[in-house]
Amino acid sequence: MSRCPGSGESGLLVVDKPAGLTSSQVVGRCRRLLGTRKVGHAGTLDPMATGVLIIGINRATRLLGHLALHDKSYRATIRLGAATITDDAEGEVTMVRDASAVTDEQIGQGVATLTGEIMQVPSSVSAIKVGGKRSYARVRGGEEVHLAARPVTVSRFEVLARRRHDGFVDVDVEVDCTKGTYIRALARDLGAALGVGGHLVTLRRTRIGRYTLDDAIELGDTAPALMSMAQAARLSFEVVEVSEEQRADVLVGRGLDLALSAAPTGIIDPDGELIALYTPVGDHTARPLAVLA
Repeated sequence: MSRCPGSGESGLLVVDKPAGLTSSQVVGRCRRLLGTRKVGHAGTLDPMATGVLIIGINRATRLLGHLALHDKSYRATIRLGAATITDDAEGEVTMVRDASAVTDEQIGQGVATLTGEIMQVPSSVSAIKVGGKRSYARVRGGEEVHLAARPVTVSRFEVLARRRHDGFVDVDVEVDCTKGTYIRALARDLGAALGVGGHLVTLRRTRIGRYTLDDAIELGDTAPALMSMAQAARLSFEVVEVSEEQRADVLVGRGLDLALSAAPTGIIDPDGELIALYTPVGDHTARPLAVLA
């Protein structure tokens, strides 16, 4: 880790986002702490959600789109017995039905049908654009929005505990999934499959790729240390170390005679700095996705 004194240093922060803040508000706080406007985030979390939020500073903002493609893990609580307009606890309740008779076996069967490669309809209050406008903005403006189902992979959907009270069943789960999977939609669809409605009560993201809660910090009142771009690349991608001559080619965006096995691949210069991301275009040829130096 390296200290960011203010304006020019580039790197990542892995923040443990608290409940009640939007991802954009976390970005705003980082801008004030680090004294730079060039700050962004990968993988939006709703205000009610907590956990891993990756923040890019200065040149590292160009990494964020690639980091957002990684798979993710969550801990969540799903309440069976009520549906809401937002599929989570922040929305207006649209239906209540006694879930007392739902058995543990039925819950397990419902979870099993939502595991693996599935077609999922995103929550209507997602940030997906419909006709150039965010879906959630249309819903909050009183419109009825219907989003198309899209393929996602839920590699793990495990029930950890169940608690029964007042006609509801609260189900604690852990989920591993691909980019674009909505945990709110899993809660909605589980409740619908069981015929009692369901919504998300709590959500905590525990991992994005190889970034976990163990890497995350809570923002304080002073500028935090940054993870270097090279360290982030080693956590996120395959990397290749290049010579000084190759470095010169990279800095002007030339292709390289390299046999890469994955895209993107981080290019590390002789000084140990991340200077670019490259992608393979043949058995022994690679071209730049982004020059970062």
